[in-house]
Amino acid sequence: MTASQSGSVADTPRTEDSQPSDIALSVSGIHKRYGGVVALRDVSLDFPTGSLTAIVGDNGAGKSTLLKVISGAEQPDAGRVVLHGEARRFRSPLDARTAGIETVYQDLALADNLDAAQNLFMGREHKVGWGPFTFLRRRAMRRDTEQIIQRLNIKIPSVRIPVQHFSGGQRQGVAIARAMNWGNEVIIMDEPTAALGIAETARVEDLITTLRERELTIIVVSHNLDQVFRLADRIAVMRRGQLIELLDAHSTDAQKLVSLITGLAASHEGA
Repeated sequence: MTASQSGSVADTPRTEDSQPSDIALSVSGIHKRYGGVVALRDVSLDFPTGSLTAIVGDNGAGKSTLLKVISGAEQPDAGRVVLHGEARRFRSPLDARTAGIETVYQDLALADNLDAAQNLFMGREHKVGWGPFTFLRRRAMRRDTEQIIQRLNIKIPSVRIPVQHFSGGQRQGVAIARAMNWGNEVIIMDEPTAALGIAETARVEDLITTLRERELTIIVVSHNLDQVFRLADRIAVMRRGQLIELLDAHSTDAQKLVSLITGLAASHEGA
């Protein structure tokens, strides 16, 4: 079964005029090559507003490369990214962030020696003054950080303590809070709980659920299939740089998902 047969948009790229208003983000005909290696081959996928789409696949399937294209870290060789009906070309992560797309990377991209407030406002600091007489509004940033942390029910010792003293789950909470605070359109998460224990994973999943309730569009890459079924509305299966199938998470099962990831489903159909 192909992606198009299962309801995927992989073979039916949309134009800006035909894109439904409830589609927050879409990628269409994305190709990406690194030398002789094809990382992405004609990938097309819609992300509805307020949905949580999990992207799954084995190592080398193209999941991280697709995230990099959406987040502006990589530019596609062909294809386009459309945000709310407007074709966008993100030449850097800053371009994507300015458009409202935030990414929580697997390594979190936090500055260990800075506190939670400084990490939350890194590159977007509250300032007062002009030129050489510019000063940071540290008190205002700490106050705002405390409000954000409380609103998301994130438990950290203090917004004044360097994040290097936080647990893995607390650090992940800060990274997600930063993404939520600035990402008013789409939040991308790359393996958000890969390095966490059971209790901290549960807390991060609760936080992701909170983000969904705020009608944010969320994209998650995860190898944790149990987590995928707990959180996702839709599951996009990738293999060898292609979108193989797009599934409704509530009407499929782990056995079918594993067979698609490994290629066993295609082998059985071809037998």
